[in-house]
Parts: sequence; structure tokens; C-alpha cells
Amino acid sequence: MASSVKPFDANNPAIGELDARSAASLLAVAGDIALVMDGAGVIRDVAVMGGGDTQFDAATQWIGRPWNETVSGDSRAKIDTLLKEAIHQGVSKRRQVNHLMGDVMDVPVSYTTIKLGRDGSLVAVGRDMRHVSALQQRLVEAQQAMERDYWRLRHVETRYRLLFQLASDGILVLDAATLKVLDANAAAGQLFGEPTDRLIGRVFPLGMDATAARALEDLLGAARSAGRAGDMAITLHGGRAVHASASCFRQEQATLLLVRFSPAELPAASSSGANSPSRLLDLLERSPDAFVVTDLEGVILTANRAFLDITELASEEQVRGTPLATYIGRPGADFPVFTSMLRKNGVVRLMATSARGLHGNQSEVEVSAVWVPEGEEPCIGFTIRDIGRRLASRPQGARDLTRAVEELTSLVGRVSLRDLVRDTVDLVERHFIEAALELTNDNRTSAAEVLGVSRQSLYVKLRRHRLASPGGDREEDVSG
Repeated sequence: MASSVKPFDANNPAIGELDARSAASLLAVAGDIALVMDGAGVIRDVAVMGGGDTQFDAATQWIGRPWNETVSGDSRAKIDTLLKEAIHQGVSKRRQVNHLMGDVMDVPVSYTTIKLGRDGSLVAVGRDMRHVSALQQRLVEAQQAMERDYWRLRHVETRYRLLFQLASDGILVLDAATLKVLDANAAAGQLFGEPTDRLIGRVFPLGMDATAARALEDLLGAARSAGRAGDMAITLHGGRAVHASASCFRQEQATLLLVRFSPAELPAASSSGANSPSRLLDLLERSPDAFVVTDLEGVILTANRAFLDITELASEEQVRGTPLATYIGRPGADFPVFTSMLRKNGVVRLMATSARGLHGNQSEVEVSAVWVPEGEEPCIGFTIRDIGRRLASRPQGARDLTRAVEELTSLVGRVSLRDLVRDTVDLVERHFIEAALELTNDNRTSAAEVLGVSRQSLYVKLRRHRLASPGGDREEDVSG
């Protein structure tokens, strides 16, 4: 098997004869860590680039040990391959192994092994791959989030197409620049007396006399400038009277117009007026954010489709009459907080809590609320937004802290206050230690500096919270 590395020309006078000191310096800076070994693979010397990484500082304890004893079990075969290739070919291919540094997480290092001289000495030059692993993990998280959003958008598009085609009013989507029809529903095809596919691509207005065409051009002009134009009574070809309205919106850097035709016999204010209660209810029902109305005691009166998706129920009848606390927040705890804030401020803005479905699915949500305490039917309106698919930029352990504190809160009345406070302090301390280790890539020296404690104090806390293996503790005690 041919070597994958092309060496310099040995006769090149620019290289010259390297002395031992120059060769050692060259190997030390060629990677993050360099190991000098004998022909049997026993480590005789270690050089660490930079010298500030606690993980690699512990590598000096490998001197005198076989190289394959410093790595995890699944990496030992790779070490044997690196040694064999270097002995037989002079230089090995680059391979990644995982070193055992005494911490919970192994340290990935990519090595190339080189044979030196005739005495069979070997040198392994390694590069720290932890930053690459972190980037790969972020890439996987981003890809998973994109996949979730992709399927969610597919479902939204399916619902849109279904509602679009089942609408009783004729609807056309136009390119605002050319007025070409980009989409049309079945009702629009019936209204203009042609199949839907024959309407697409034609220039609007179509199928109407000059007076109606001019009126529609004025309507579209008003929609471009104001964003929306109200109802206008026009007569289509064949004498059919309709009410027309238009809206302007942006999509993928293009300006589009949505034109809606309603039968003239329907009152304009009730069918498509901007202030129509039915229009507002229709928009709330189709909103991607959950919307639910309760009485002042928290019993659900009505809810939209997005709230049913959160609760994993099929119909509004299943949630009507049940307490909101069954699905949102901590049972019996969060709803009094909502009512207290409503009495004080009149509104609740973006309160973070959790939501639970009927089948056990949980998600993180933000809740906003407003109430109408007076009137014939006092009620509270809640808007609930699912924020679970947002990529977390904070340490991973932070997501579980609130939930763990909630679990401790559920013990009130069964455990003494002293024990609850002690357990909460331990929980918070463990959380911040984990966050500091994650922030510093498991560099304990840096983690201790971030937390403002000594290294020895940090090691004691790691053992108390069982965040370090026994072997790792022995190694750290020696180095500390």
C-alpha cells in the first residue's frame, strides 16, 4: 500500500542538515501534540504545543506507557495500524483516535506517525479535533432543525392548498409587476367559466367589460400603495355581480396581489370587511401560534387548531371545559401567576413555560395573555408560541435547570424547607459547574477561573457531584 504523503526531496540544499534541537522544535510545532516512541510503541517523550491546555498537560504522565494504553478501546486497532504503517512505509496515513484524559469526555486527536532513523524510533504528530467535533455537532443540530422546519412547512402548505381549493369565494394570486395569474382556486374557475389551469399565466383583468376592468385596475393600484383595498362592486362577463377586494404581500423578494371575489348577495361588511368579526375569527383559527380563550378560572372556552396540535387532540370539543393548566405550565401553579400579572399590568408578555400533550409530548413555549374582566362574559385570551425548535446558543444543561427546579417545587409539603433549600443549592451548583466545563471544553483550570474557585476546590465539587471518574480524580490530584 503506497504512502499518502509526498516527502521533500532529501537532496534539496534549502533543507540542509537538521540537528536534534531543530528537529525536536519542528515536530513540536507541527501539531498540537507530538509523541516520541521506540519501535515497540512505548512513549519516551511528549511535546505539547502551547502548553496551556490542562487536557494535554496530563499527557506527560504517558511517558513509559504503551501508546495504545492511552486511548479508548475502540481506538486501539487504529494505533496498531498507525505503528505498522510507519514501520513498514516510513509514514502513516492520518487517523483519528480518542485519548483517555480522565474526564467524562474523551479528547479526539488526529495523528500521523513517522519513522525516524535506523534505530526504529517513531514520532506521532497529532492535531486536537475537539473544535471540529463541536462544529460537527452544531451542524447536525442545524440539519435536524431544518428537517423539522421543512416537514412543518410541508404540512402548512398542504393545509393552505386544501383551504385554498375549498374556499367558496373565488381567489386569484397575481404577480404585481405583470398582473399574470400565478394561482387560482376552483371557485375562481367557476366564476370565470374556465378550468383553473387555463387561468394560470393569463393577464388580469379577464372576462369582464371595459368599465369593470378599469375599476379592478384602480382596486389593484390602491392595494399596491396601501397594502389592501376594500370591497368594490363590479359586474363580470354575463352580468354576474360580485364584490372584489385585493391585498398586497411579499414572498421570496417578489410582490404579489391576492384578489378575492365574493357573491354580491353577501353583505360586504360580513363577508370580507376588514373589521368583520368572522374575518378575525378565521385569521385566529389559521394562526400558526396557538390561541385559547378561558374564563377567569382558567376553564377553556374555545381554542384554535394550533392549540389542538400542542395538546395532541383531534377536536375543539375535547379541550372545551377542561382547565388550561392541564396543558400549559405547572398544574395549579402557573395560572395564578398569569391572573396575578393580569390584575397588576393588564397583560402578560412572553412568559416562558412548558406545554404538555395528551400523549406525553412536551415542548417549551412562550405565553402572552390579555383579559376582559368586565362585560357579560369575562374571559382571558392566551397566545402560545412553540419555541422548542430554536437552536440553543446556551450550554446544554441550562435547558433542564428550570424543569429540575419545578420537580423540587412539587415536593413542597412533603419535604422540610431545610432539605429543599439544600437540594436546590446542590442542583444549581452542579448546573453552573457543568455549564463552565462545557464553556471551556472541559478545561478544568479555565473552568475554575470562570467560576472563581481554586482548582482543588473544583475537584472536590466534581467528586461530590459525581462529575468525574475515579481514575480522572487520581490523575488530577497528582497534577494539582
